[in-house]
Amino acid sequence: MLTLSLIGIGCGDPRQLTLAAIAAINAADLVLIPRKGTAKSDLADLRRTICAEALNNDRTRIAEFDLPVRDAGEEDYRKGVDDWHDAVAAAWSQEIARHLGGEGRVALLIWGDPSLYDSSLRIAQRLDPLPSIEVIPGITSIQALCAAHALPLNEIGEPFLVTTGRRLREAGWPSGVDTIVVMLDGGAAFQTLDPEGLKIWWGAYLGMPDQIIMAGELAEAGPRIVAARRDARERHGWIMDSYVLKRRS
Repeated sequence: MLTLSLIGIGCGDPRQLTLAAIAAINAADLVLIPRKGTAKSDLADLRRTICAEALNNDRTRIAEFDLPVRDAGEEDYRKGVDDWHDAVAAAWSQEIARHLGGEGRVALLIWGDPSLYDSSLRIAQRLDPLPSIEVIPGITSIQALCAAHALPLNEIGEPFLVTTGRRLREAGWPSGVDTIVVMLDGGAAFQTLDPEGLKIWWGAYLGMPDQIIMAGELAEAGPRIVAARRDARERHGWIMDSYVLKRRS
């Protein structure tokens, strides 16, 4: 039987690995490391570092492969994502068959946690034959962001909502909540909001050596974040950020 382990590895700091994650990495016969092009080589480098630090056996093999790229020009967003997931699943299947065959344990190191704005579980369900799927939870970017700012996420007895930059840009502030977490924001969607009465806690490259955090009233901090975000993207070739917004009730 083939077992696929989706292992949450936190946000870049190897010290965020749980004991369960370390055990799962060492239990794998094969660890797959996706490459996302030279602009995002840091992500593959960090996975290599995690393997080098966590592995304590000479049995587990490591194989790297090029991850298919989503067609950002596809007008139908959901169709574009579905097509991309199909391509990624095909790449996983090809690498597993090449290096492991139909039996054993294969592991993928998942940024943050496999359950939160990550597609690995949906992609895994597309594999044929379907493997036994094991999930090892990891520290999320939300936890890393709140820890970096020493910020309690929810107000007492109040809910919060996790959304995406695209949803925030298209639909505006969600109704019924005064605290939102925004992820997968490629274009600083907070700029589309009326900043009056809003405060932001922002972070990029959370848990990594180049971590940047900023906070303040949105009217004042927003332009500083936009500038820092632009500079960081130019310097690294990519950026991974998230933020919390709170509205005075």
